[in-house]
Amino acid sequence: MKNKIVLLTIAFLLSFPLLQSQVQEHKIAVIGFYNVENLFDTENDPNINDEQFLPEGDYQWTPERYERKLQNLSKVIAAIAKEHGGVAILGLSEIENRRVMEDLTNTDLLRPMNFGVAHHDSPDRRGVDVGLIYRKDRFRVIGQKAFRLNYPADTSFRTRDQLLVTGILDMTDTLHVIVNHWPSKSGGEKRSMPMRNAAAQLSKQISDSLMNANPNAKVIIMGDLNDNPNAKSLVEHLGAKGKAKDVGERELFNPMWQPYRDGLGSYAYRDTWELIDMIIISNGLLNAKTGYKYKSMEIFRANFLLTKTGSFTGYPYRTYAGGAYQGGYSDHLPVFIILQRN
Repeated sequence: MKNKIVLLTIAFLLSFPLLQSQVQEHKIAVIGFYNVENLFDTENDPNINDEQFLPEGDYQWTPERYERKLQNLSKVIAAIAKEHGGVAILGLSEIENRRVMEDLTNTDLLRPMNFGVAHHDSPDRRGVDVGLIYRKDRFRVIGQKAFRLNYPADTSFRTRDQLLVTGILDMTDTLHVIVNHWPSKSGGEKRSMPMRNAAAQLSKQISDSLMNANPNAKVIIMGDLNDNPNAKSLVEHLGAKGKAKDVGERELFNPMWQPYRDGLGSYAYRDTWELIDMIIISNGLLNAKTGYKYKSMEIFRANFLLTKTGSFTGYPYRTYAGGAYQGGYSDHLPVFIILQRN
């Protein structure tokens, strides 16, 4: 037994320089989010309302269209921040189930990247969930938990769960990623606002618990929040601040504030750009003393993602528009942040 321990110790010491070189290999980490616009498979799930996305449904969602959607999305994901080594972690929304995520990561473009999948089935009646894909060579998941959004004012209310995924990035940094898709403005902004306020409060409860346990916790809140950065849900209920200098210990910074002020967006509606896809970070990432630290944010606006002709010229090139098949990518643009190792 003693000899075995000695041999194991020697083996570890010999491998340590290799492990250390792997840690030093990456200086940049790209963390992104993408609403992929109704990524449904073509099979009927009796537990959800997916009838539109069937071969005989309203959208005539055939295996060929599903395959084209997968190829299109894989092209986007493979191109995100390619100059920085590509995306290491990517949150997704409007996915039907785990299977569509696995089909996506198994496309020709994404298979070599060796993405893992984190997913949880939500109670949303339409059947759309949130999830996370991650490079398994860079992010090791050590836990995940889904949080249900309850809305006492309407006990029949159902929406997407918020998914917390915790893992180790590049063998050094513990990251807590909360993936969201807050309630939409269906029925009007005033009527739906309390639901997004409730979603913001839930995100705050989750992030507060992490930062109370560790004031330097590196927390990322991402998702399609269906509100702009100046909305009450973000400012008052989540407490996300728009200026880095104003962010104190156990507080949140919203890097999307300034781009929104500058007129940039991730989603176009009635000829106006809205920045409703966000990545919000804790002070532990904004002012990190060791490991990865926030550097910058970007909206991925590759030319191929924009409509070239017609009344929606310049809008995101989506899969469906007005119920008609377009064969595009998504009605949202991806967003991402760049982290740099200290």
